[in-house]
Amino acid sequence: MSDASRIPSLDQLHAMNPAQQPVYEDQTELADVVAQLRTRPPLVFAGECDDLRTQLAAVARGEAFVLQGGDCAETFSGVTASNIQNKLRTLLSMAVVMTYAAQVPIVKIGRIAGQYAKPRSKDTETRDGVTLPAYRGDAVNGFDFTPESRRNNPRRLLETYNASSATMNLARALLTGGFADLRTAHSWNADFVRSGPVNERYLQLVQEIERALAFMVSCGMDDEAMHTVDFFSSHEALLLDYEHAMTRIDSRTRTPYDVSGHFIWIGERTRQIDGAHVEFLRHLRNPIGIKLGPTTTAKDALALADKIDPDREPGRLTFITRMGAGKIRTNLPPVIDEVMASGRLPVWVCDPMHGNTFTTEGGVKTRAFSDVADEVQGFFDVHDKCGTWPGGVHVELTGDDVTECVGGVGELGEGDLDQRYETACDPRLNRNQSLELAFTVAERLTDGRIRRSNPVQAFVPASF
Repeated sequence: MSDASRIPSLDQLHAMNPAQQPVYEDQTELADVVAQLRTRPPLVFAGECDDLRTQLAAVARGEAFVLQGGDCAETFSGVTASNIQNKLRTLLSMAVVMTYAAQVPIVKIGRIAGQYAKPRSKDTETRDGVTLPAYRGDAVNGFDFTPESRRNNPRRLLETYNASSATMNLARALLTGGFADLRTAHSWNADFVRSGPVNERYLQLVQEIERALAFMVSCGMDDEAMHTVDFFSSHEALLLDYEHAMTRIDSRTRTPYDVSGHFIWIGERTRQIDGAHVEFLRHLRNPIGIKLGPTTTAKDALALADKIDPDREPGRLTFITRMGAGKIRTNLPPVIDEVMASGRLPVWVCDPMHGNTFTTEGGVKTRAFSDVADEVQGFFDVHDKCGTWPGGVHVELTGDDVTECVGGVGELGEGDLDQRYETACDPRLNRNQSLELAFTVAERLTDGRIRRSNPVQAFVPASF
């Protein structure tokens, strides 16, 4: 078998009538863009994907926890130093809360440097009698409601690559250049509202961390792990033309990797067992996620697991559940029970965002922080009942003080939404709401650690 034949061709995938794909008027232009993308350098490296798979295997064993977060839909205009830095600050702040309070290693994955396309429930949008193609993310078309903007433009795939490259370059520079040093944790939220109870709690925790670090350094322990972090990029592998063009054969193993991101996932709308997305991703060596909505049965999950991970490789498969706060406690247990009874050990991650979206009477799409937190609580409740490890959370968030989700420590109401409603698609948690959620997760992890017979942390007090 030749290296190129290890994955289906684009023609073969298109023949399967893949879901959620834009229709391009000029196929010659699309072919030219795909050809250009095939020659572009990788955005991530195969060895990094292998490192993530190893860390996810530890999560599956109950030895670590995943924090995955970032924009619902990245935008080209959002590729600025301040925006990228703010998102990283929020994720690092959340991770340090979880790590220190719960004593759990955190695998940090950003919805970043590739999340430029979104599935839509309808192909078109109508306003005042005018019908145009739906906005599918900056990778496909523009947000403005004009014929020119809403044209599906394949050249945007090149801009997606450029934007992702710029984002990854800055993220790597920041995270290896001192920005992620634990000694700077006090500055990650320096511009937060100091009077808020969540921020006061964070500052108290950081002061404890600084005292602990001072003690370690005085004892001669100044490990590199305190100064940098492992950080991985992720996005939904939605646009097959882009993902296929960004697939490379690894020179070490002669196997295919999608080098547009470390971790890629199949969405709820594209997880058909006989669909093109499942067929394509099952050939890749990246760690793969699969979104599971409230209608998912155990049979569905097992069929997808058999297709994506037939060899049952540790860290290969992550199930990202998005059931909704009102359904997770009833719909998730039978799925977990049957999957675990089969002998599989996937990573279980909770997406508490997508099952909890509603529209206000004023027509604004939003989410209630109380519902988001309740789904996370339900996720932990279910895993406690099933005797399994709640492996992580997958959150749509921003590093800015937006007003897109109601509730939380700031007690945002529906009347506050128009103050800073800036998302290009779905509502995101702002940084204070994100930090509040991190403390909620840390409390549940701490409770689980206390009651677990085999604690996550490696440190064990010794007697002499």
